[in-house]
Parts: sequence; structure tokens; C-alpha cells
Amino acid sequence: MHSLSTKSGLCVLAMCLSAGAMLLPDPAHADGAGIGLRAGMGNHYQRYELAWVSPTLWHYRFAESGSRLDLVAEAGAAFWKASGNRDRASVWQIGLTPFLRWTFPNNMYLEAGVGINRFSHTRFADKTLSTQFQFGTHIGAGVHLSSAGRLGLRYSHYSNAAIKRPNDGLDVIQLTYSHAF
Repeated sequence: MHSLSTKSGLCVLAMCLSAGAMLLPDPAHADGAGIGLRAGMGNHYQRYELAWVSPTLWHYRFAESGSRLDLVAEAGAAFWKASGNRDRASVWQIGLTPFLRWTFPNNMYLEAGVGINRFSHTRFADKTLSTQFQFGTHIGAGVHLSSAGRLGLRYSHYSNAAIKRPNDGLDVIQLTYSHAF
């Protein structure tokens, strides 16, 4: 389990993001491609990712509320590192995920996506994944810092959807930053 101070720190960060969003001007959201950086932790492991974020593939603007729903895709490569002397100390992962991102007039957003991933090994951090192919399910929230920058918090779960057993799966909470060009 994570230490209480780590969980408290993530909660404080989320509250600061929420409060800070109210002070920012309404950015014109960039529809261009960009890069994303992610750093996160799970139960006895860390994850670091560099991702390409597609331009907006589709969008819908809600006239009454002023919010906007965007469809984007992310293609990324991640390095996972286990803490301590765990069986299989590190793995690599590549993945492709479509995301729906709902942005509100106060610059806050919610996002969700389900994608496909390939891991370099089926054993990591004393867990057995059984297959190198894994689905990734993601939910997140954050704030647009400017027309190009976005900061958020994302929960991700990786598993093979019981295609083969055992299906231990991996869970990670990540701090995310994306910048559109």
C-alpha cells in the first residue's frame, strides 16, 4: 500500500488544481497534436511514459453549458520499475488509447479511455500478467493551464480481461502533463 503521506499529497494536489482552475482565464483549447508526460505509482512500482497526443479527431460543443466533448487518441511508450527485490524488476509497455475528454467552461476536464497495450514481459513486480497483450482502462481529471498546456491526475488499470489466467493486472495513479503544438 502507499504511504498515507503520498495519498495525502495527491489529494492536496487535486484540490489545488480545482481551486486554481477558477482563477484561470478561459483558454481557447488547442486542437493540434502534442506530447504527454506521465509519472505515476502503483503497489510497489512506478511508471513513466512519453506519449503522442493526436489532434482532436471529433468534437461536440454543448451550447447551453459551454462545455465541449473531444475525441483524441494517445500513443505512448512507458517504462515500469518495481520497488525492492521484486520478481522482474522492470518492463516496457507500448499502447494506443482513444479518449473522450469533456472540458467545462471553468477549464476543468474529465477524461476516460480504453485502449490496447503490449508489455515486454508477462511477469513484473511479483505479478503474473499471463499475456503480453493487455487492455488499459483510464479515468482522469485535470485543468487546462493555457490554450496548449494541460495538467491532470489519471487512474489506469491494465489487465487482459481474463483472456488467460492468472490475470493479476496492474493499477497506477499518475500525474499527467500534456502540451499541444
